[in-house]
Order: sequence, then C-alpha cells, then structure tokens
Amino acid sequence: MLAAILTQVPTDELVIADDITLRDIAPGDVRVKIAHSGVCHSDLSAMNGTIPLQPPAVLGHEGAGVVLDVGPGVTHVAPGDHVIIAFSPPCGNCNYCVNRKQPNLCMAGFLTQPQFMQGDTVVRAMTNAGTFAEETIVPAMAAIKIDNDVPLDVAALVGCGVTTGVGAALNTAKVTPGSSVVVIGAGGVGVAAIQGAAIAGASEIVAVDLHEGKLDRAKAFGATHAVLPDDLPAAMAEITGGDGFDFALECIGLPSTMRQAFDITRRGGTACVVGVGRMEETFELSAFELFFAEKILVGSYYGGADVRSDFNRFLRLYKAGRLDLEGMISRRIKIDEVNDAMACMGDADIIRQVIDF
Repeated sequence: MLAAILTQVPTDELVIADDITLRDIAPGDVRVKIAHSGVCHSDLSAMNGTIPLQPPAVLGHEGAGVVLDVGPGVTHVAPGDHVIIAFSPPCGNCNYCVNRKQPNLCMAGFLTQPQFMQGDTVVRAMTNAGTFAEETIVPAMAAIKIDNDVPLDVAALVGCGVTTGVGAALNTAKVTPGSSVVVIGAGGVGVAAIQGAAIAGASEIVAVDLHEGKLDRAKAFGATHAVLPDDLPAAMAEITGGDGFDFALECIGLPSTMRQAFDITRRGGTACVVGVGRMEETFELSAFELFFAEKILVGSYYGGADVRSDFNRFLRLYKAGRLDLEGMISRRIKIDEVNDAMACMGDADIIRQVIDF
C-alpha cells in the first residue's frame, strides 16, 4: 500500500512508498482503512527533529477511517464502524485513567508493537498511529467510534488539532464566561483554541500572529480582535486597562512566545502552553515573579481531553453549529502531494490540509 515515510531527520521531504505492508492483526488490535488524515504542524516537527521520532517511520497522527477488522477481545467497534484515531489513547486502567482523572496523560498507547513493514524492514509509526498510510493497525483503545453521518475529513481533524486547541481552552485553561483571552498563534490549533474560548463564553478573544492572512481567518472563527505582535500592547491596554488577560494560550511552541504568554497574563490569571517546543529549549521565570504574581502556568497535552467522550462532544458541537470544522480545511490533497503541503506550512492562508486517500 501507499505510505509517506520519514527516512531521515532532519529532512524537508518524505518518501512516498508503494510497498508498505501491515503485520498480522493481534489480540486487542483494530485495523483501519484511513479515509482522511490531517496534515498537522506536528508532522513537520517530527521531520525537523522538534518531536523525537526514529526513522524509518510512517508519519501522520490525525486521521479517521473505517474499521476493516478487529483482533480477539475487541468488542466496542466492529468492521464497518467509523472511527477517529487517538494518538495518545487512555488504557482505562492505570492511575492516570482511573484515580487521577487525567486520561490524556496515560502512556499505555506508546507501548504497542510496530505495525508497518517494508520488505524485511520494520517501519515505525508516529505516535503509533501512522495515518499517512492507506491502512493502519492501532490498539483498540485508540479507535474511537463516531456516528457514521459525520464526514470523515471533518472527523480527521478532531484526532489532534481540534481536540488540542478546543480542549486547551475548555479543559486545561478552563476559560470562564465573560473573561478576556489572548491566543498567540492563529494556525490550526490556535483557531481551534479561539473557537473553544468562544464556546466557553469569553467576551474578548484576541488573536496574535505575524501573518495578516491568518488574522483575517481568526476573526471568522470567533476572535473579537486580531493583531500583529507589535500591536498587542495597545490591544491589551484597550481591553484590560493594562492589567493583562485573564487567559493566555500559547499555540506556537517557542520559548519567546511562552514567556510572552506569561507576561501578558494578569496577576492571578492563567497562562496555558499548548505549542510543542524542542526538548533542549527553555525560558526563564524569576523566583520572585512566580510567587508575587500568583499566575497559573500550565502545559496542555492533547487538550486535557478524555478522547472517549470529548471526541464525540466536539462533534456534537459541530453538528449544533457551534464549532466550525469544515472551515478549518483549507484544501484537500492526495498522498503524493504531501511534500507540497509540508512546504506550504508557513503560508499565511494555510490552516489545515487533509489527505484524501
């Protein structure tokens, strides 16, 4: 079958291979025919080394499709069911899933066996998903059943970007009605965070980005203000009287913007880091300011979501017209156009691309 393979790191291109096979299905497995996969900036981060991934590997972690087969012991899905693939699924049994009520932090999904082969060579899968392939095998807990009337291109985006952004606003930062929110970075995750803040009832939502094209799109998704970085101080003064925002969501992944998010949060407010930074990069806080400002600084992994319920919660919001998912798809591509799509990641008009298999 076709798949887009990461063969070295760092790299600017993937290899589109047509000789990839799947291992035999095992107990607890689900084999999925991928219908659509989102092209997410995290795939680019795996290519440039920001997210560690040993090649060779099939990229893609944001997909949806149709169940083809299930292994022994799998009862919650059956062939023909439509599913979203969760890149970090909960096992349902560990401390994070049961006692700590933080199923997004469960690590069991990272411990599955590789599912792809290229001849005699084992090919890994990004986050054990590998959605840049025509078919994949995932652990049963990663196959989240959805209604068959949900378009699968829309469903694919819920697998990562939508859940990461909307979840950061609703679950992690816990944006409150009537609050002021600033979202740094108006790409796919940032736009989802803006929509999450709007759903939560925020009264002012400021989008910040270097690209004016992205700012125009941010307003269409619920931002009440959209500014370039140089114009942010004036917007903060107008909206908050200079106190700072109740909530700041950083959706880029740079130390400088993480520090900025903390700085523009009011005393007692919440700065939420959503973007993925490099492991070796850091930013500093003084011991005094952390105490004196009493700000909450929190990371958000997978939007703090319980994918077993939140995937379908977000789809219900989509059906109710409160979450615009179709508008987040900038264009659809075929798998052999993946490298062109990756090259467009910096384009101001690109929010999300979808691979149509």
